[in-house]
Amino acid sequence: MQRFFAAPEQIDEEHHRIVITGADVNHIRNVLRMRPGEELWISDGDKKEYHCRIESVEDDILLTILYAQEPQYELPNRIWLFQGLPKGDKMELIIQKAVELGACGIVPVETKRCVMKLDPKRADKKIARWQQIAEGAAKQSRRMLIPEIRPVMSWKEALAEAEKLDVILMPYELAEGMEKTRELLRTIQPGQSIGIFIGPEGGFTEEEVSQAQEAGACTMTLGRRILRTETAGMAILSILMFQLETGE
Repeated sequence: MQRFFAAPEQIDEEHHRIVITGADVNHIRNVLRMRPGEELWISDGDKKEYHCRIESVEDDILLTILYAQEPQYELPNRIWLFQGLPKGDKMELIIQKAVELGACGIVPVETKRCVMKLDPKRADKKIARWQQIAEGAAKQSRRMLIPEIRPVMSWKEALAEAEKLDVILMPYELAEGMEKTRELLRTIQPGQSIGIFIGPEGGFTEEEVSQAQEAGACTMTLGRRILRTETAGMAILSILMFQLETGE
């Protein structure tokens, strides 16, 4: 069943009504060609979702709330992915999969070994495009919120932002000791905020690793194989999703 998001002011629980406006109107009416009588899900972007029936399809979409519920789709921890800018369109795949795996936000980061450098004139369009991808992935994966795509940050800015979080993880190809990684992940408690730093194709420099450690980052191994930048984030997010959802 199709899923969309609505702001609090669009939701009238007292009268069992939701009004859909903006770009979603065109998507519902002209792309999906949905008609009165069909049903869909609406998320309030927080904890509650509504099973609704379409009443009218005009300039706005009028929905009747059939029932509401508070499912536990979100992870108990807020996870931020700090992703070194990759080449080409890899960032689109990274964002899509990170959203599906539970990240609450993605921060594109310019590191020393980044091949891709965003022109400031193109950056806003890129961020807007990446935010659209995040929204689409959130709808598809039944997320209760739309993860935020932050503007591109410098390495220094990213570290300053990460220092606000409870846990900072840094998968690093020179780190050793899988048991140390297991023990590190076991110490993460429900409710703690987590930052994950993933390097670009060339990885992190030794200086960047040292600076991250000074900021509180814990380096860790993801195994004996060298993972691509678009794979490393998915790997650690998958591990965290399994651990945090099962409570093990």
